[in-house]
Amino acid sequence: MPSTRDIRRRIVSVKKTAQITSAMEKVAQAKMGRAQNTAVAGRPYAELMNRVLGEVVAHAGDFRHPFMEARGGEKRALILVTTDKGMCGAINSNLLRLVTEEFVTGQTRVIAAGKKGAQHATRVGWDLAAEFDYSDTPVFAEARAISRMAVELFENEEVDYVDIAFTNFINTLTQKPEVQRLLPLTEIKGVQAGVEGEEMATELPGGTAEFLFEPSAGGVLGALLPHYLNFQVFQILLEARASEFSSKMVAMKNATDNANDLIKDLTLEYNKMRQAAITSELLEITTAQMALGN
Repeated sequence: MPSTRDIRRRIVSVKKTAQITSAMEKVAQAKMGRAQNTAVAGRPYAELMNRVLGEVVAHAGDFRHPFMEARGGEKRALILVTTDKGMCGAINSNLLRLVTEEFVTGQTRVIAAGKKGAQHATRVGWDLAAEFDYSDTPVFAEARAISRMAVELFENEEVDYVDIAFTNFINTLTQKPEVQRLLPLTEIKGVQAGVEGEEMATELPGGTAEFLFEPSAGGVLGALLPHYLNFQVFQILLEARASEFSSKMVAMKNATDNANDLIKDLTLEYNKMRQAAITSELLEITTAQMALGN
């Protein structure tokens, strides 16, 4: 049975842990606000670009692009977007479980964006083609480097498909692991991201369905597709960071609350043991006095 000294030491230790998790919660909360605002701010542009590209494709006729080349093979490249650090809830484990069960085979080459994904791929023996880092506030150059690697694998016919796995930001309490197809571009479909119940559709300016393309619809489409692919990856990095900091803030808040509850329980146990010790001492003193009095 632990002594009162042991319980006092444990209370001090748990208080220090609570201070650390509380500080981490505040840091994650500040980063979460910036990451969420950045991710949400990019969605209208992504939605509008998807709609414009859809119109271009409709007017492009028989125009073909290497990104639109559908193949019948089973070789796949998977861009795995995870976090660099832990202590952010179950977002990494949920995503890795999804890709392990449904998407990673012996013909899958993994492009890791984030240290956790690279570490897992190395540990379980996946074919790790490359590893990339991206900052807390992702920049477009980081997304372009990741997509360039995937495009090279696709254009060199080393893979037949390119998918990207990430944690989609829904709201502060909900983050959903998803896998979306990047290549080939058989249809123009943007990142399916957004707050539940929020309407993300954006009307095209002018309100008309008639477009003129210079030099041609095919030329416009050929110029826009690489930028479209880069921006898809960029928006996904923003969504992943928003998910990470939201999950970390919630995890650290839960850890702080659990630590405070544990401190209350330990303090109650300490007071009970201290009261029992005092009562025992009083009984001993009273018994001794009675014995001397007799």
